[in-house]
Amino acid sequence: MGRPVFLLACALLLLLVASTAASPDQYSSPPTIVEHTFYVQNLIVNRLCNRRVITAVNGSFPGPTIRVREGDTLVVHVFNKSPYNLTIHWHGVFQKLSAWADGPNMVTQCPIRPGSKYTYKFKIIKQEGTLWWHAHVSWLRATVYGALIIRPRAGTTYPFPKPYREVPILLGEWWNANVIDVENQALATGGPPNISDAYTINGRPGNLYPCSKKQMYKLKVKPGKTYLLRIINAALNNQLFYKIANHKMTVVAVDASYTKPYVTDVVVTSPGQTVDVLLTTDQPIGSYYMAARPYISVAANVSSDNTTTRGVIVYDGAPPSSKPPMPALPALNDTPTANKFYTNLTALVNGPHWYPVPRNVDYNMFVTIGLGLEACPANTTCQGPNGNKLSASMNNESFVLPTGLSMLQAFFFNVGGVYTTDFPANPPIQFDYTNASINNNLPLFFAPKGTKVTRLKYNSTVELIFQNTAFLGVENHPMHLHGFNFHVLAQGFGNYNPATDRRKLNLINPQIRNTIGVPVGGWAVIRFKANNPGVWLIHCHLDVHLSLGLATAFVVENGPTPETTLPPPPADLPQC
Repeated sequence: MGRPVFLLACALLLLLVASTAASPDQYSSPPTIVEHTFYVQNLIVNRLCNRRVITAVNGSFPGPTIRVREGDTLVVHVFNKSPYNLTIHWHGVFQKLSAWADGPNMVTQCPIRPGSKYTYKFKIIKQEGTLWWHAHVSWLRATVYGALIIRPRAGTTYPFPKPYREVPILLGEWWNANVIDVENQALATGGPPNISDAYTINGRPGNLYPCSKKQMYKLKVKPGKTYLLRIINAALNNQLFYKIANHKMTVVAVDASYTKPYVTDVVVTSPGQTVDVLLTTDQPIGSYYMAARPYISVAANVSSDNTTTRGVIVYDGAPPSSKPPMPALPALNDTPTANKFYTNLTALVNGPHWYPVPRNVDYNMFVTIGLGLEACPANTTCQGPNGNKLSASMNNESFVLPTGLSMLQAFFFNVGGVYTTDFPANPPIQFDYTNASINNNLPLFFAPKGTKVTRLKYNSTVELIFQNTAFLGVENHPMHLHGFNFHVLAQGFGNYNPATDRRKLNLINPQIRNTIGVPVGGWAVIRFKANNPGVWLIHCHLDVHLSLGLATAFVVENGPTPETTLPPPPADLPQC
């Protein structure tokens, strides 16, 4: 009897070991609560031969990466130990019935004052991929940002072969100055802000900059493996080209929405956008530079940071003496390459969380976007064009944030005087939007300042056509919508022409995004369903333009049931 009993015990032990060693992805487990604490405070760093004090989270730059699974609830306790007002925006998160956690200053909350705290709590619903978090007050997001990675729910898989490893690649922008001072000086003088001094990859500028030979991001890889690079454009004011020498990349998602696989040797991203790519290490053993430089769509006479950041990929077994090749980056003004990338992306139809284009439109909008001017105050010298101050607008309305109460509080408690619901669905006059000769018509430059929004019925479908204008020059504007994804139905150059451009709408498999780079001197058509009650900002994600007024908001009414009604604010919501 002893031997059979012994064998049975061994078998049971082996079964127990096998079950405990199994991958957690093999079995379904319920969603969980993921909890983090952010301490936001001063941090001293050395960059580009300078010792700088920056605002950072938990003593790291970039800030901590948050990893969750679809269906999880994320709880982040934010302690503001910095000298500045602060909010955190969870860029791209739907915030279904949790608008109080969205984060834009004076839109969904008053700021967290220095010495105060606030807890953001929300559920990640029907989203997978790469998003990110960042400050949403002033220009603080230059250093207060990090990745938010949403993996599939346990028991489910990616719609592509499981990668060997996942790597966040955060592309940033660096100033040898206090970014709050840079912004405040520009707003005070009315002129353009000082340009940045460098770009960064995961916080490191790379060896093309002074004093930066040892401050270069290095990714060690194994030959013959496939890596998932989660690329985030966290730069403040610049779109970026990104390449890896001698390697192709396969795009599999943008803005946490899966795409049909698209093979490319260059990735283009606007500030706010994310791109997930599969990288196979199939080249000879050695080292290879990765690099990013700006895609500059403004006129050549506009001052821009035209420098290049680079990191290095090092294969296991590469000799230390190997000299990495440098990728051939596109020209700074290579609009055809940028447009090719942006327009070749399509959705992964029937992939996880895919949904079809809503066909019946309830509300149509045609919205001009661009720069303009604000009159210089009396007895003041301004440094903008013609002695005025720079401004920006949408449909000739330049957005101003309220100061006494957040817009979401005004919506929930029915408080008047904070915003008005008369944002125009069309520009006040029609003109040749992208013709440079409009710069001779000075009265068109001066848009009134105000806090005008659009009120939408719950579950209504909105089609919005963005039209770039040539005031002070055409430019690619990355437009970000809070609280929703949208289908990008079409985009093109010149003035939108409904007689011919309606035929270009892709209603079958358009890419799904939360941020669209509206082509320079062109237009884009997006469509979304307003199925989330609250106040949702829509704005240019070039921070220099946001502070000038290139924004508005949607106020989405409550639905007919408790499940479609915005709950009351949390008890610790900051007060103004």
